Amino acid sequence: MKIHADLTQRAIIDSQNLPWVDSPIPNIQRRMLERNGEEVARATSLVSYAPGSTFSNHTHGGGEEFFVLEGTFSDENGDYPAGTYVRNPVGSTHTPSSREGCIIFVKLWQMSSTDQKRVVIQTSDHPWLPGLVDGLQVMPLHSHGTENVALVKWKPGTVFQRHSHFGGEEIYVLNGVFEDELGTYPQGTWIRNPHGSVHTPFSQEGCVIYVKTGHLQEKLPN
Repeated sequence: MKIHADLTQRAIIDSQNLPWVDSPIPNIQRRMLERNGEEVARATSLVSYAPGSTFSNHTHGGGEEFFVLEGTFSDENGDYPAGTYVRNPVGSTHTPSSREGCIIFVKLWQMSSTDQKRVVIQTSDHPWLPGLVDGLQVMPLHSHGTENVALVKWKPGTVFQRHSHFGGEEIYVLNGVFEDELGTYPQGTWIRNPHGSVHTPFSQEGCVIYVKTGHLQEKLPN
């Protein structure tokens, strides 16, 4: 299965317009944003767990990164309420579940084998730092090699300078409306800008976005 599998191409999806598709596990559904492969695949998805659902025990051969959007996600290592950012490294194993139900934004098979640090951050308790321009705040979540992951908060009316993306950029709009000269992206929009792309982002309304950069160039250094 290939969905937006060419990493050299720009991709934009309003996830709220996608249907929920049943997974092989009962009561767990997916909205597929990016996929290259079948059940074992490089994938970026929204995953919905119905209350009381459990996914079978499995190993992440390519690592797992997720952000809890709604509800509480759980495994044998703990409970992760909305706003929690988690990285489970290559080779990690767990049995996920959700007592109350949840929705997570999840990325699979996109982690370097040299990036073996498990990360758990409850972003509601984590500090915001000043951004590069007035009106921006940044919450760094993870960095490895050229890859950087952060939340970015935009005050209404903030404009960032025109810039290019070495290694590409990926955005998921958590709330508000993000914009650039190419379009307007409301909450739930997923954007992938390829290596070398250029834009001038801004937000008239204000927003909070998940941003990952530096991970889309072929053969990135570890």
